[in-house]
Amino acid sequence: MVDPILVGMVGLMLAFVFAVYLFLRRIATGFKEGVEQSRDGRR
Repeated sequence: MVDPILVGMVGLMLAFVFAVYLFLRRIATGFKEGVEQSRDGRR
């Protein structure tokens, strides 16, 4: 039998890792768009 508390902790850790991944991906895409916009603005 699987301990439900253990399952809940693993689920919370997976959700936290997924949220951090989405947050970092959003920062990276925003940074890339900012670099491209500043490059286009200089020309």
